[in-house]
Amino acid sequence: MGKRWRNLVSAALLTVLGALTIFTVTVVSQTQISGSVKIDGSSTVYPITEAVAEEFQKRYPRVKVTIGISGTGGGFKKFARGETDINNASRPVKSSEDEECRKNGIAYIELPVAYDALAVVVNPANNWCEHLTVDELKKIWEPDAQGKITNWSQIRQGFPNRPLKLFGPGTDSGTFEYFTEAIVGKAGASRGDYTASEDDNVLVHGVASDPNALGYFGLAYYVENSKRLKAVAIQHPDYNGGKPCLPSEKTVLEGRYYLARPLFIYVNRESAERPEVRAFVEFYLQNAAKLVKEVGYVPLPKRAYDLAMERFKKRIAGSMFGAKGAQVGVSIQELLELEAKKTK
Repeated sequence: MGKRWRNLVSAALLTVLGALTIFTVTVVSQTQISGSVKIDGSSTVYPITEAVAEEFQKRYPRVKVTIGISGTGGGFKKFARGETDINNASRPVKSSEDEECRKNGIAYIELPVAYDALAVVVNPANNWCEHLTVDELKKIWEPDAQGKITNWSQIRQGFPNRPLKLFGPGTDSGTFEYFTEAIVGKAGASRGDYTASEDDNVLVHGVASDPNALGYFGLAYYVENSKRLKAVAIQHPDYNGGKPCLPSEKTVLEGRYYLARPLFIYVNRESAERPEVRAFVEFYLQNAAKLVKEVGYVPLPKRAYDLAMERFKKRIAGSMFGAKGAQVGVSIQELLELEAKKTK
C-alpha cells in the first residue's frame, strides 16, 4: 500500500508541476514580448485605440504603443511611407492612398472595429435649434456658403439674428470627408471659413465656449462632453420615417440615424509578422466590443469581429470598399456581407 500511495503522490505531483510549467511558459511568453507598435491617424478612432493600448500594456508591459492624431488622411501619408504599423481611419482608404501604398510596397489589412454616429452639436445655451434637415446642413457647409451664410437667421425662418460660429475637422480628417460626402454630396467640398482642427477636443472646447457655435465630430466626444454640449437631431427623408433623429447606439443599430459609418484600423501586413504587432491587433479584435462601448461608440456584431480576426490571421490584404474613400449609407448588415465576401 505504501508503494502504491507513493506512486499516486508522485503522479499527482508530476501533473501539478506540468500544469505549472505550462502556466509559467504562457505568462513568460506574454510578458517577454517586447518592441513597439506605432499608430497614427483618425482622432475619431483614437479613443478606441487608446483604450485598447492601455489594457494591452497591462498584459504586455514591455511593448511600447504610441498613438498620434494626424487625421485619417494625414495618418495614411505616414502609413504609406512605412512610418507606422497601424493607421486609425474614420473612412475607407482612398484610391490615391492605395496607390501610394502600392508604390512603396506596403500591403495593408483593413479591419472594421466599430460604428460611429457622427454628432452635430451646439452650445447648451442654444434654445432655438433642436434639429436640422440635411438641406439646412448643406446650406451651412457647402462651398457657396463661405462669407455668405454667417447668421443663424439665414438658416431657417424663426431662428434668431445671431452670428453663426462654425467648428469642424480639418481637411486631413476622415470625418471631414465623410461629412462633406454625406451632406454636400462631394467629399472634400466645404466652405473654408470655419475653425478647423484635427483634434476633436479643440472642437469640443470651441462649441462649449460659444453660445452661437455649431460643430460636428465623432459620437464619443459628444458622449464624453454631453454636459457641455447639446446634440442636434438630424432629419433625412429616407431615415427614421423622415423624422428628426438623435445619434445613439440604438438609432445606429436600427439603421435610423443618417450620419452613421464604420470605423477602421489598417495594419501593415509586414508589420503584422512582428510578435508585438500581431499580439496587439489580436488583442484589439478580441476586446473591441467591450472597449468600444466604454468610450461611447457602437460595437459591431460578434460575427464582424470574428470575420475580421479570420482575415487578419490569413493576412488578407486590400480594401473591401474598393479603395473609394468615404461612402455614405453602409449599414451594419452590408458591412457583414462585405466582410464575409472579402474573407473567402
